Parts: sequence; structure tokens; C-alpha cells
Amino acid sequence: MDDGERAKRGMKVRREVLGDEHVDRAVSATTPFTEPFQDLITRYAWGEIWSRPGLSRPERSLVTLAVLAALQHEQELAMHVKAALRNGLTPGQIQEVLLQVAVYAGVPAANRAFPIAQRALAEAAQAAEEPEDPEDPEDPEDPEDPDDPDDP
Repeated sequence: MDDGERAKRGMKVRREVLGDEHVDRAVSATTPFTEPFQDLITRYAWGEIWSRPGLSRPERSLVTLAVLAALQHEQELAMHVKAALRNGLTPGQIQEVLLQVAVYAGVPAANRAFPIAQRALAEAAQAAEEPEDPEDPEDPEDPEDPDDPDDP
């Protein structure tokens, strides 16, 4: 596989794991100075490592959460908590990872990770509850309003 194919596969996986909104923000913030780094992570982190067949995406999320929590990489941890949900992990599984971190990487690391994860889980839950189009939350195909007493 050449670098172009690796970059294309990487961008696909990156979008599937992190979501279009996050990736679009990162791409739009790219500058000539940061472009080589964005290219590197797209090709290698996403196009090589996250694309390997040896672990499933949920398993990769488990490993990633543990490492980020242990190393106290807080901003990346919050992002990957949301990605872990997208990859099929439950809040309970994320909690278990952080408990494991407490034993093997230290209570202070887990103590910092729990509120970050809790905030990310709350943000993800809130985003899931928001209507897709905040301008018009009603379905245009269903003009009846069940709360309208004048509607039969």
C-alpha cells in the first residue's frame, strides 16, 4: 500500500472513530506548520495502527483509554472516551478501564481520569439527545403536534 492509499484509509477510520465533526475541526485548523503532523497521524495512527486486524476497534479503545489515563493525557482522554462510545463500549466498560488504571498506573492517574471521562460521557449523552436540526426539531413528514389540544 502506498502513502496515498494509507492516508485515504486513515482518514476513513479516523472519521469513523472520532466523528466527522471532530475531524473537520482538526482539518480546518491545520496550518502549514501542523500539516506534516496531521498527515503523520492520519497515515500511521489511523491508516496503519487503528486499521490493523489484530484487535477490534472496541479493544483498541480499551487500550487507548488505559494508556491515555495512565499518562494523564487529559484532552486526548476526553476525545477517546467519546470515540470509545462510538466504537461500542459502554460507560460501565470505560469505568472498568479506569479502575484497572488505578491499580496498575496509580490512584492519582485514575483520580484525574474519572472526572474527565464523566464529563465526556455527559457531553456525549447531551449531544445524542439534541435534535439534528436545531432550527426545526419537528419532523416535516409529521405535521401533527401531539401536545396541541386542537390537533385531532
